[in-house]
Amino acid sequence: MTISESILLEPIETKFRFAKQDPNDLRLGDTMQFSEKQLSFLDLSGFCDEKETSLKNAVTLVGYPDDEGISLNGGRPGAKLGPSRIRHFLMRMTPPAHIQDCNKSALIDLGNIAVTAADDLRRRHEAARKVASTIHERGARLLSIGGGHDYGFPDAAAFCSSVHSQGLKPLVINFDAHLDVRPLDRGITSGTPFYRLLEEFPQIDFHEIGLQTQCNSKTHLEWLKSRGGHFSFEEDRQRQGETLLQALQRQMAGSAAKRPKTFLSIDIDAFSSSVAPGASQSWPTGFQAPDFFNCFSWCLKNLDVRGVGVYEVSPPLDIDDRTARLAALIAHRFVFQY
Repeated sequence: MTISESILLEPIETKFRFAKQDPNDLRLGDTMQFSEKQLSFLDLSGFCDEKETSLKNAVTLVGYPDDEGISLNGGRPGAKLGPSRIRHFLMRMTPPAHIQDCNKSALIDLGNIAVTAADDLRRRHEAARKVASTIHERGARLLSIGGGHDYGFPDAAAFCSSVHSQGLKPLVINFDAHLDVRPLDRGITSGTPFYRLLEEFPQIDFHEIGLQTQCNSKTHLEWLKSRGGHFSFEEDRQRQGETLLQALQRQMAGSAAKRPKTFLSIDIDAFSSSVAPGASQSWPTGFQAPDFFNCFSWCLKNLDVRGVGVYEVSPPLDIDDRTARLAALIAHRFVFQY
């Protein structure tokens, strides 16, 4: 049986959706489109205007309720529940007051990748990559929520393939405490996405920011250097008194000049545990929310951000839903570009 026959996108059950149904107080749950049935990842035509062949710049939301990659990497499970909890808060948010025609929010929820015991992790990644590839082919932007950071590979790989097909050089920025360039000698895990990416796409502009010294080995750092990757450590930034935006701009050194097509991978453990305790591994020395959002807004304004992935939100480890709310706010800002 082929992937297209066996792996489908599962729609979000009606009981998990939210609509306030107040025209004077609209929420995203009132305005976003939902898939109403299982979808082949090649069938997105139902969300297009009859006269259009693409989804233009609509944001398509896909969830990865899968944390097997985290468990295989020795992390604490729970992130498989991330997509549902992030959606819970995202659907309750209001569109920004300055947005016109908020009844026509360009947010389409395609549901979740189907996770079945019959499919191993590599096969699920193949399905996720085909979903993401279809989204990029149709001109839409991808918003993915996890789930393990191992899904950063299919998301970024689909993006890189799309950009290369246009004769352009893709820019990938990973906000993360970890390099996630572990080799595949122990199989696919949440620690392998960018090893896989740089093995397949050696000619990309790749940046890691927010790395923490206690989370990364010298061997992995040397491997990234050998592949031409750029990186910076959170301790150095804080010691030098730089904002996150200043550190990114210094590190990119002109990469943004031509507004490159960009994919942003955001592992929630890049944030301080005081901000995002609900991660498989978190430390008190990561990002604070205002510093990150200043940087994120700059990226949305100055780069052609075609995709954002937010990974490793683990509700069972969260406190007062701080982490899920943070992830929902990142999604909200990407949808409305502010």
